[in-house]
Amino acid sequence: MTDPGRTEPEIETEAAALVRPYVITRGRDLPDEDKLSLITLVTTATDERQRPQRLSPEERQVLEMCANGYLSVAEIAAHSQLPLGVVKVLLSSLTEGGYLLTRAPVPAARLANRTLLQEVLDGLKALPV
Repeated sequence: MTDPGRTEPEIETEAAALVRPYVITRGRDLPDEDKLSLITLVTTATDERQRPQRLSPEERQVLEMCANGYLSVAEIAAHSQLPLGVVKVLLSSLTEGGYLLTRAPVPAARLANRTLLQEVLDGLKALPV
């Protein structure tokens, strides 16, 4: 039973918004969190001539975005205006297919040894000018 105050196009639009992510991902599950974090960097692995023609419009859009260098997963989701989970599924699929390369985020650097730095500074100050 439908609400008499709502028109048919409004109901269809609402239903399409609910179904679309499932359709885009073809029902695939999210990849493991350690595979694709928000700051994982992504770029294309192949050139235009080697791309298959059977990609979805969303997969083509992701490949076009990544063709100019590295983008983070978060940037791809923002530019594509797709939900983050959908983007992760698409990226995982394209990576497994060999169309994308991912680079894990660089781990945080260790703090330098303060004593060693002080000794170096003292040694530099002791050098004749």
